Amino acid sequence: MSVMTMVQAINNALDIKLADDNSVVVYGEDVGVVGGVFRVTEGLQKKYGVERVFDSPLAESAIVGTGVGMALSGLRPIVEMQFDGFSYPAFNQIISNVSRMHNRSRGRFRIPMVIRFPYGGGINAIEHHSESPEALYGHIPGLKVVAPSTPHDAKGLLISAIESEDPVIFMEPKRIYRAIKQEVSTDKFSIPIGKAKVLTEGTDVTVVAFGAMIRECQRAIIMAKEAGISVELIDLRTIYPIDKETITNSIKKTGRLVVVAEAQRSFSVGSELIAIANEEAFLHLEAPPKRVMGFDTIIPLAQGEKYFMITPERIFYEIEKTVKF
Repeated sequence: MSVMTMVQAINNALDIKLADDNSVVVYGEDVGVVGGVFRVTEGLQKKYGVERVFDSPLAESAIVGTGVGMALSGLRPIVEMQFDGFSYPAFNQIISNVSRMHNRSRGRFRIPMVIRFPYGGGINAIEHHSESPEALYGHIPGLKVVAPSTPHDAKGLLISAIESEDPVIFMEPKRIYRAIKQEVSTDKFSIPIGKAKVLTEGTDVTVVAFGAMIRECQRAIIMAKEAGISVELIDLRTIYPIDKETITNSIKKTGRLVVVAEAQRSFSVGSELIAIANEEAFLHLEAPPKRVMGFDTIIPLAQGEKYFMITPERIFYEIEKTVKF
């Protein structure tokens, strides 16, 4: 065991898989010599050489496109988009080739590829550096979409993603890259993709979140406890495939649902979770399901970002209102 930040845990997962599997290659903008803009891949090129860990041109579409060719040729590419908004230039490759190759070839070819990028706001970044595009990628058939909330889960989920025979979008919440430290095994371990985790059991309301919002929810739960409200907190962990069973069972127990995510609320993962509540547990609901999410606007720049970001106080307000409905 070792105490790790999320950056260190992801680095450790990449290190293990590079050593474990010679078909694994890691590349992207500045991931080699510099070790990535957040230093997630620091030291890996020195350890494994420029043929296994290397820098790419500043061309996201080309990064993903070459990854498709590598995957078809027997490699397991792990590509890094430097920031969330930088994944958009590669969207055509992702939706037209990465996600469809298995279907297009009638099962003959697979794309065992991981597309990593830091996502989310809260760091006073500039434009295209604070996006939360999980709903975009979760909507595309053929992709798995993962968003861990802790160093332990980041390592275990990334190892599962690298070993998956299907392409995985691996979203890393940059806001908590170094904000959380946790004991993580230095040995190889994996966490199943598609399985949510009940972090806190409760009886009054189910709160579902993922990524950096888990920490904000845990702070809100302290307020709720002081108000006599028992909260069941679920870490979604995987956006797609979504764990309907865990979510549905919790809603049937508590009778209420609050979804917390920082992306814009319309046509969101929050909307999908409320649809699950209505379709699978409607007769158990004692209050309308609620979304606590970002506003339907472009994420503000640094001076206005605080008005967009979700606070524990806002989460607690909606929890309390839902319970008292």
